Amino acid sequence: MLSDLKRILDQISRDKGIDRQLLIDAIEEAVMSAAKKKFGQRRELEARYNDEIGEIELFQFRNVVDVVEDEQTEISLTEALLLDPEVQLGDELGSKMDSVSDLGRIAAQSAKQVIIQKMKDAECNVIYEMYKERKGEVVNGIVQRFERGNIIVNLGRTDAILPTKEQMPRKSYRQGDRIRALLLDVRQSSRDPQLILSRTNDEFVTKLFAMEVPEIAEGIVKILGVSREPGARAKIAVSSSAADVDPVGACVGMKGSRVQNVVQELQGEKIDIVPWSPDPARYVSNALSPAQVSLVVVDEEKKTLVVVVPDDQLSLAIGRQGQNVRLAAALLGWRIDVKNEQKYAKISEEGFQSLLDVQGMDERTAEALYDAGFNSAHDLAQAEVATVVAELGSLDEHRIVRLISAAQKVNVDQGQDDAEPGSSEAGDKPL
Repeated sequence: MLSDLKRILDQISRDKGIDRQLLIDAIEEAVMSAAKKKFGQRRELEARYNDEIGEIELFQFRNVVDVVEDEQTEISLTEALLLDPEVQLGDELGSKMDSVSDLGRIAAQSAKQVIIQKMKDAECNVIYEMYKERKGEVVNGIVQRFERGNIIVNLGRTDAILPTKEQMPRKSYRQGDRIRALLLDVRQSSRDPQLILSRTNDEFVTKLFAMEVPEIAEGIVKILGVSREPGARAKIAVSSSAADVDPVGACVGMKGSRVQNVVQELQGEKIDIVPWSPDPARYVSNALSPAQVSLVVVDEEKKTLVVVVPDDQLSLAIGRQGQNVRLAAALLGWRIDVKNEQKYAKISEEGFQSLLDVQGMDERTAEALYDAGFNSAHDLAQAEVATVVAELGSLDEHRIVRLISAAQKVNVDQGQDDAEPGSSEAGDKPL
């Protein structure tokens, strides 16, 4: 096992980039562990690597005594004098033991396992030190193999893992394909994968644009927000610190060359580049592009935005399966409610608002009641259950009864509020 040790140490140190002394320390420790198992745990032993002969030498240290009571820790004066003519009683005598190769099969196997583990730990530390400062960078590699849906990528000095959840949907690779990804995490562990890659992380888009757009690399243009549905569509918000630099134009490039390079790397993922703004109303108007926005109602406290668009722009603003407004909401970090002008005019009316004040009422039910002619809580409070059931057959009769009862309570409360001192009467006006 330990033959040609010097050559092996040199080769591993060169190929793996592991400090040679770390390997020597690991082998000495492994031999010590094996020797303790064979010769006894109480024996004081020391393993040393002899670089001249390329071997591990094992020494034991024993106290010189007249009568040996414990042969693991003691040696008789007579025997000690044969090893060192100048030794005296009470001295500690070190002597070289038989060849390490005589440790036995089990001990040698144990030493081998320790050496392998120590080498893994040393290699782990080398990889960690090499890549810890590169976390968040884009790296290039070659697809090596596949393990349970994960892709193992060779980066040159070591392998990294691209987990299934970090892979672009509907994209397959073959062994030997070149691949580019974000170095998402660097772990200091020899048991789990050390280098974790991602192609779905928002930061991957940011880094790709930084590689394509010199103004971003120089810090003139900044990407202040990214939202993605990997493989489908992304939105990025950009801002410029120089008045004469258009941030959107810089990212798009001449004839769209810069953004197209990023789109190509992302396998056709559509990218909307929008101007960032500190004003939420202006920002959301930009984020919902290409839809036109008529009005934005901002609720700073609840972080919600009601966006009003022309009737013919509603589907464009919402997008296919809600994708456009969903990405815009993720970009701003606000809740966005998009309504067309006709619907907003309806819900802005006082009567409609009074319907929303009815306990148990939701906007969809209020809209259905309003369209059926029950234009306020007052109208609903005076309605017959049978009439409402006839108009809104989709509503459960028991729920209608509860809503009418709640509307009557709202109506009574409103009447009480109106009957204040100084008023001539408490009228039953619509809310």
